[in-house]
Amino acid sequence: MKNNNIIGFALIGIVLLLFSWYNSNQFEKQRIEQARLDSIATANLANQLAETNATFQADSVEIEEVSSIYGDQYLDSLTMAEEQFIEISNNKINVTLSSKGAQISNVLIKGYYTYDSLALNLIKTGESNFDMEFITSQGINTSDLNFTLAHATDSSAIYRLYFDDDSYVENSYLLTNDSYLMTNNLRFVNMNQYIPRSQSRLRMSWDVNIPRIEKGYKNEKQYSKVAYKYPNSNDVENLTKNKDQAQKAINQKVSWFAVQQQFFSAILVAPNDISNLDLTSKFYPEGDENLMACNALMMFDVENRESEFSVPLQFYFGPNHYNTLKQYDKDFEELLPLGGWLIGSISKFIIIPIFNWLSKFISNYGIIILILTILLKIAISPLTLKSYVSSAKMRVIKPEVDKINAKYPKPEDAMKKQQATMDLYKKCGISMFGGCLPMLLQLPLLYAMFRFFPASFELRQQSFLWAEDLSTYDSILDLGFNIPLYGDHISLFALLMAATMVIYSKMNNAQMADSQAMPGMKFMTTWFMPIFLLVLCNNFSSGLSYYYMLSNLLTMLQTWIIRKFFVDEDKLYAKIQAKAAAAPTKKKSNFQKRLEEAYKIQQAQERERQNQNRR
Repeated sequence: MKNNNIIGFALIGIVLLLFSWYNSNQFEKQRIEQARLDSIATANLANQLAETNATFQADSVEIEEVSSIYGDQYLDSLTMAEEQFIEISNNKINVTLSSKGAQISNVLIKGYYTYDSLALNLIKTGESNFDMEFITSQGINTSDLNFTLAHATDSSAIYRLYFDDDSYVENSYLLTNDSYLMTNNLRFVNMNQYIPRSQSRLRMSWDVNIPRIEKGYKNEKQYSKVAYKYPNSNDVENLTKNKDQAQKAINQKVSWFAVQQQFFSAILVAPNDISNLDLTSKFYPEGDENLMACNALMMFDVENRESEFSVPLQFYFGPNHYNTLKQYDKDFEELLPLGGWLIGSISKFIIIPIFNWLSKFISNYGIIILILTILLKIAISPLTLKSYVSSAKMRVIKPEVDKINAKYPKPEDAMKKQQATMDLYKKCGISMFGGCLPMLLQLPLLYAMFRFFPASFELRQQSFLWAEDLSTYDSILDLGFNIPLYGDHISLFALLMAATMVIYSKMNNAQMADSQAMPGMKFMTTWFMPIFLLVLCNNFSSGLSYYYMLSNLLTMLQTWIIRKFFVDEDKLYAKIQAKAAAAPTKKKSNFQKRLEEAYKIQQAQERERQNQNRR
């Protein structure tokens, strides 16, 4: 084909594309204009009907009265118009919009399902109502009125409520791909002639019910809440805090508030801040299909408004996954119940990064928890070794402590006995807190794991062995009746966790020095704590019980390895004796001096008491 022909065909193609674009653009403008004209025509028709109705009344013709909300034929016609629905979506969520109030009707989160394998609708049709209130010649509630759909695509929609040819309220929605955040913009065009200047605030309300999504009601309820955040603050305030009902009037600016289910949240964000916010929340009883309800009354400042002004909003509908929430840079991640500054830092900078790194290579979360537990045990093994060595020192010098006890058997010699014991410990290089301090340093890590597992989105609907879902309890037997505090089922991981705790406590008590002197402590560690945790964890995340079981087993293995290969108690005793023999006589410390002084005072008081008895 000659070059001239190729150029000619190319020019024809370009002309056709330009013509197609121009024609499509003109058609869209005509469609929007026609929608506006249809809305105005509806108002004109309503006025004609009113005139006809007046004529019939003048001629004494009886007609059936039509109920009126606004007393305005045009607005009343919008309340009676048929409600229309459209859907917009991206690869994350699908949102159903209603023409009535131009509001959200249904939100489907893609790729996730409820515990009984149903589509995960975070907001269901009929369970949400968003209303905007303002005053013209009368009070307007937008949730009563059907808006005109001016424009729509697969991921966006624009609704308008016309008051005349050039004056309207516009409500637009936009979803960008690969995001759980939806942009919502409320725009008022040439509405100053209808909305008086004295109205410097707009009032909005959102009533929403969040459905039951997870298996265990108690666990789901415990980790669900209504929360809010102030501007220029990283902290998130909780409204509910395990209350069945709660209410708070917030008379200062708020950046956003969230209706948070255990693993999913609906968050309303106000880029220009909410001026005042009244929040009310309540939990439904266990048998209801809904989990919780929230009512939010919001006030927005619109002072010094122009002929066209906007109130921008955003909605987050998505999972409570730490990295997902954090990527929006709005402090959404602070919703997660990871604990305070210390505990939360351990979760954010140690546990979650390790957990996420392991998940890149391993798909089975039961194996990930096992490896995570092993890594944490290795990391704290120096503390474990130090604690064991301190306990071993206490055991090997027990005969010397028994001699001191035999030397001072009388109760009035308790101060002398204590001082002699402390001198012995000091000569042998033993710290009274040597065994406790390393264990206390491990407590923040243990508590961090306690907070992390029930809130870990990664464990949701992940199965391991007999547990169908590591984020909730693993029932191996449904009792058919409810035991107070315990529940109506038996969790096997919780049972195994308690059993390993009893075994470890018995093994530990057998190695403790002077174990016969602490029967109360032995009962606490051997029986009370395992039973308490058994009752507590029966309804908790099976992943948490599994972690505690692994931790107990690995601690027992760690103790055996230390005892077998790292600590020889005979050599340790010989070393202590040599150290005690070589220890120079040291000047008494201030504490020892105070102890001796207190002993002298005690002895003087005892002699005075005996003299009084003789008299």
